[in-house]
Amino acid sequence: MSASARGRAEAAPDRTQASLGELLGDVTRDVSTLVRQEVQLAKAEVRQEVRAAGQAAGMFGGAALAGFMTLLFLSFALWWALANVMDQGWAALIVAGIWAVIGVVLFTVARGRLRRVKPGLPRTTETVRQVPGAFTRHQNAERNDGDSRSR
Repeated sequence: MSASARGRAEAAPDRTQASLGELLGDVTRDVSTLVRQEVQLAKAEVRQEVRAAGQAAGMFGGAALAGFMTLLFLSFALWWALANVMDQGWAALIVAGIWAVIGVVLFTVARGRLRRVKPGLPRTTETVRQVPGAFTRHQNAERNDGDSRSR
């Protein structure tokens, strides 16, 4: 037997002779590791979705601020310029209409980006759904082994 084959044989002990305490310890350790990994995955997914939602919210805020400031200062300038060729009331109405269209465009773009944010934790949900299956497969296999031995 080669040294690498001996090392593998020593690394994978025969679990059929393990005590109940050792088996429970192994199961507890494995479940603890699984839960820890699921929590880490959930945290990573939440961070990613929060970052995307924060960027969309920042765009909404930026669009609102830019819209307000632009509307305030350029509206006065355009209003005064149009007032030289028409009544001041009509000039003000035209300026307000222009900035309303710009605001709608900015809002539509921001809403589209916000819709790309996926609610929930899809990868975590999928892996958590697989956990009960892993337990039931092992339990069913043990039951079947026990049934065949008793016959």
